[in-house]
Amino acid sequence: MSSQTQLALEQAAPDASLLSRLFAASDQIMVKKLRNNDRDWARKRSKHQAGVFIPVESRDSGFFPQLMVKERKKPGAAEIREAFFPTVWPQVGEERTSHLVHYTSKGNETHLTVLPKAAFADLLPASFLVMGRRKRHGNHFYECLTIDSGSDDFELLRDLFGLKADFISDVFEPESIRSEEQGKVLDFAGEVIDAWLHGKIGTFAASRAAIPATVELAREAQAIFMRERGLTKIDPFSLERPGDDLRTLSRTIEWNLFRKHQHRKYAVDLVRLVMGETPYKPSPAEVIRRLIDKRPEIDALMLSAGQQRKSRAGYSYEHHIEAMLRDGGIPFEKQVILESKKRPDFILPSLAFVDSGHADAGTGLILSAKTTLRERWKQVEREMGGRSLFLTTVDENIAGNAIEDMASIGVRLVIPESLLKAKETEYAGHSNVMGFGRFCHEFVKPYLSSWK
Repeated sequence: MSSQTQLALEQAAPDASLLSRLFAASDQIMVKKLRNNDRDWARKRSKHQAGVFIPVESRDSGFFPQLMVKERKKPGAAEIREAFFPTVWPQVGEERTSHLVHYTSKGNETHLTVLPKAAFADLLPASFLVMGRRKRHGNHFYECLTIDSGSDDFELLRDLFGLKADFISDVFEPESIRSEEQGKVLDFAGEVIDAWLHGKIGTFAASRAAIPATVELAREAQAIFMRERGLTKIDPFSLERPGDDLRTLSRTIEWNLFRKHQHRKYAVDLVRLVMGETPYKPSPAEVIRRLIDKRPEIDALMLSAGQQRKSRAGYSYEHHIEAMLRDGGIPFEKQVILESKKRPDFILPSLAFVDSGHADAGTGLILSAKTTLRERWKQVEREMGGRSLFLTTVDENIAGNAIEDMASIGVRLVIPESLLKAKETEYAGHSNVMGFGRFCHEFVKPYLSSWK
């Protein structure tokens, strides 16, 4: 085994550590959200695509080796352009000589093949391939990771590269990302240092590094969204793709706002944890000792940051749905306690109407909101009680069999419009799945007069 391969095939580490190392060691990194065909080949023998589709922009970006024309036996045959290069897969402990091939007879269609099945076989929809280009003894090799969309490592991936909700594929330069992030925090770092040196770090933390409440962040995101679109309200009946707009509000605009605030908060928390509240003149040795002594507390602080991101995501989505219902003139009740002791997110128009027994009571419904589903969708069955239930989510990684299970108990899924036929998801072909716009126009608008 070559020394460059030995470097990449180190002892297995948690995926988060592997991703952080890849980010630090690579000069360029390709991140690609996997299509269904990009992973199905690893577990379904009937699939002809034995690898990953590579977008033309990534193929021609200079990230991969130059493609060479393959010698063909048949005169006049369409060109096949290809390149072979070493790839290492530390998650599964394998190395390959992978094959990038462009079949010119099929337009720009390009595939990366000769990959380990084990790295792809168990991935959920909308998972990611991450390839870092590294160099050893003057030669490039590619360290490759697959990041499951249902894993905690996805949050790190999104944070490292600032991935937007509609991200599909791109090639990044880590050094440029680091420089950009450094530029954002340098001024703030100066303020933190000044506050600590003057013994005012506690006051500074409260005034300059506190994270706003979720409802405040949601309102700020909505204001940005309306300003960018030239809108005065977020009316789902006047928006072309309200489900996509919900995803943009929750997973892009508000996420970026929260990320900025959280980075500031935990930077200040880290200074207070390691350096204390009282200013003094520490030596380098003293700083190192404090960092080592405080490592358990630092780990706990970072874990807290990750947990906070997850817990806030659900509230964020609910706030934006509430704004849409309000601006659309849709009557609703929020967090009403049912006989099952459950609290559905929204009841349209009210619990009293839905349970009234009137002829039109059946037009009322429960709208449950979950940013990510995983197994939590099973909780909504107890909310139904014979009522119509719609479950809205921006989650891309729901497997087809889970969607079928939801249909079997009468749960209808409401998702962003762009996900309905997305090649990265498994929503297509299921009758119990609809976009948020269709939900509003077919299951809400016709009944507004009777609801009011």
